[in-house]
Amino acid sequence: MIKRFKRFFTLISVCLMTWFISHNLSANDTLIFKAVGTWGYFTNYQKHEGPFWNQHIAEVSDRQIIGEITPHSELDLQGYEIMRLVKNGVFDFAFGMSGYVTPESAIFEGGDLSSLAQNISVLRRVSEAYFPTLERAFAEKYNAKLMLLYPFPSQMIWCKQRINNLGDLKGKRVRVYLETLGDFIDGIGAVPVNVRFNDVPQALQQDAIDCVITGTMSAYTVGLHKYTPYGFTLRVGWGLSFGAMNLNKWHRLNDQQKQLLQQEIAILNDNMWKETATEDAVALACLSNGPCELGSNGGMTLVKPSAQDLLIRDRVAKEVILPRWAERCGPECAANWNRTVGKVLDLTAQALP
Repeated sequence: MIKRFKRFFTLISVCLMTWFISHNLSANDTLIFKAVGTWGYFTNYQKHEGPFWNQHIAEVSDRQIIGEITPHSELDLQGYEIMRLVKNGVFDFAFGMSGYVTPESAIFEGGDLSSLAQNISVLRRVSEAYFPTLERAFAEKYNAKLMLLYPFPSQMIWCKQRINNLGDLKGKRVRVYLETLGDFIDGIGAVPVNVRFNDVPQALQQDAIDCVITGTMSAYTVGLHKYTPYGFTLRVGWGLSFGAMNLNKWHRLNDQQKQLLQQEIAILNDNMWKETATEDAVALACLSNGPCELGSNGGMTLVKPSAQDLLIRDRVAKEVILPRWAERCGPECAANWNRTVGKVLDLTAQALP
C-alpha cells in the first residue's frame, strides 16, 4: 500500500509541476513535453534520453520546446503501463522496450524476433524495413507517433554453471522477458521462466532460475557476474526499443517545430545506434577479465558458441520461433512481415498447419 501511494504521489507531482510550468510559459507559446525514459542507471538514459529532453531540445528550439524527462525506474512504473499513460496524455513522449507493448499485439514483436538478426547492421536494416508497420500500430493502438527505433546491446545467456554448448542448457530454467525469447529457450529444450529484471538477483539466489537472458551492458551494470559466473555469448535478441509521442501533442506543433523535432530525433537515433554498436565489446571485456574502462572486472568465464550451436540456432529460428510468432500474429501480419523484414533476412514466417 505504501509503495502504491509513493508511486501515485510521484506521478501526481510530475503532472502538477508540468502544469504549473506550462501555465506560466503559455504566453510565449512554449510547449512543455513530459517524457518518460528507460532505466536511469543505463547508458541510453544517461547519455541520450535524459540530455536530449532535459537540455538539448530547449537549446536548439530557442526554448520553443522544453522537455522534462524522468526514467521509469524512478517512477516505479511497470513497462506495460508506459504507453497507456502516453495514450491518456499523462506523458507526451516515452522511450521504452518493445516488450512493454507486445502484450497488446504480437505485431510489436516482429522487429526483434529472437536470434534472427546476428549483427547490429542487419538489425538496423530490419528496423528500417519494419518501421512503417510499427508506425501504423502505434497510431492505432496508442494514438502515438513512432519517432525512432533503437537497440540496447545484444541479449546473451548468463548462467550459474558453465555452459559449453546449447545442449548443456537442456532442462535449465532460463529467465526470459519476451515470448519470442521463450520460444527460443523452449526450442532448445530449456525451460523459459518470466522474471522481472529487478527480481533477477533474488530469483538466482533462491534457485528459482539457473540462467538469465539480458543485455551485455545490463549484465555488467547490475553486477550479474556476482550471481552468474559464466556467460554463453550467443546473441538471442537485441532489446529493440522505441521512442513515441502522443499524437495530440504532435499536432500542437507547427510545421517548423515538427521539422526541427524530427531532425534532432534522427540525430539522436544515429548516436544511439553508434554507441550500442560498441557497447557489446566494452561490456564483455568488463564482465570478464578486462581491460575495463567502466570499473572493476567481473571475472566471468565467457564461452563462445560453436558452429554446431549456430546451426541449432538457425534451425530453431525457422522451425519454432517464426512459426509460433506467425500463429500469434495471424496471416495478414505474417504476410506483411515477409514483404518487409523477411526480404531483409531471406526468411519466411508461416504458421505450422
